[in-house]
Amino acid sequence: MSETLPAGPAPDDPPVLRVRRLGDATLPHRAHADDAGLDLTSAEDLVIPPGGRALVGTGLAIALPPGTVGMVCPRSGLAARHGITVLNGPGIIDAGYRGEVKVPLHNTDLEEPFTLTAGDRIAQLVVLPYLAPQLVEVDDLEATDRAESGFGSSGGIAAFAQTPQEG
Repeated sequence: MSETLPAGPAPDDPPVLRVRRLGDATLPHRAHADDAGLDLTSAEDLVIPPGGRALVGTGLAIALPPGTVGMVCPRSGLAARHGITVLNGPGIIDAGYRGEVKVPLHNTDLEEPFTLTAGDRIAQLVVLPYLAPQLVEVDDLEATDRAESGFGSSGGIAAFAQTPQEG
């Protein structure tokens, strides 16, 4: 006999994301009720040239709930089909920011331009709780098995040391 497990505690008062439209913008929305990300759309028509980038306005300003951070993440379909990604993905929106949410998009396709029309979905906004730890300077850190191994060390790709070459 299978047992259905509860989805987890549902908060009595879910946090509120306050959104202000700066014109005719589309409100963020989830494609499915259980999606983590809210779709962000372009508020403008533009073309991103091959290999180019553009800072795309959403026409929205937001007030994140206290104790949260907004992460602007790429949309997998745009990346897979068109080579479009969020340049600094995920981008961080701090809870105190009140300006227009803008998304730096990069067209990784070196041959085809990418055309955006106002209303096109360009990124996802994921709102997460964050920790604000107290900073304590120390002389030494606790030893671990991993130590300083990073950048693919667990997969046998120990380093990618490349020195910038002069032009």
